[in-house]
Amino acid sequence: MTIQLPQWYHRPVRPDRIDRSRGQTVSVIVPTRNEAPNLLPVLVAARAYADELLVIDGHSTDGTREIAVACGARVILDDGRGKGAAIRRGIAEARGDILVFVDADGSHDPHDIPALVAPIVAGEADHVSGSRMLGGSDELHATLHQFVRLFGSQVITLSINYTQNVRLTDCQNGLRAIRREVAAALGLAENITTIEQEMIIKTLRLGYRLVEVATHEYRRANGESNFRVIDVWHRYLWSLFYYLFVWRPRAK
Repeated sequence: MTIQLPQWYHRPVRPDRIDRSRGQTVSVIVPTRNEAPNLLPVLVAARAYADELLVIDGHSTDGTREIAVACGARVILDDGRGKGAAIRRGIAEARGDILVFVDADGSHDPHDIPALVAPIVAGEADHVSGSRMLGGSDELHATLHQFVRLFGSQVITLSINYTQNVRLTDCQNGLRAIRREVAAALGLAENITTIEQEMIIKTLRLGYRLVEVATHEYRRANGESNFRVIDVWHRYLWSLFYYLFVWRPRAK
């Protein structure tokens, strides 16, 4: 099998632009399951920006853990309940002041990490979300499945915007940075990819500062995604309704 490198891998490497003067440390968290062909370049690029590199592995059988250890990552096995549960485990295990979440399939460019971290380091934000609507996507336009993903994402984003009086552009992107104490305070509960919208909604409803930065989504470098909208659309709608209209923030 021929292994393809991610598209962003061929771009010139940008220097580390993270402001270290305030002493804040960065944990890069990569949830993964059987992404060995894609994982190595992601970790190699991400570790340039990380004080801690943390891989949350879904009991992979393809050598994922060995690759992660060779890259200097700390590897923790998740409980097998999905990406959301893996993210929650990462939040509980991470030691950095700022947590950055990067997908393992090569669709996220780790060189965007400084741009995600900068507003938090500067004291201007508590949570920074990457936006494919601002930075572009290779995965949301070409096929019917991608169109359905884009349409569903826009419905969710519009619902959040008009109920929370904000003007966000992308509430489903997994590429984000957040202060560790804020992530812990959100009380996240979702086990699957619905955790992305849960993080956005709870950040807003709890009064934390949320900003977006432009990030580009690339096609996954190797293999096919197991994510199918038809399997989880009902969970997305239930989660959206629950966190917007039923869930109540605890008093700070």
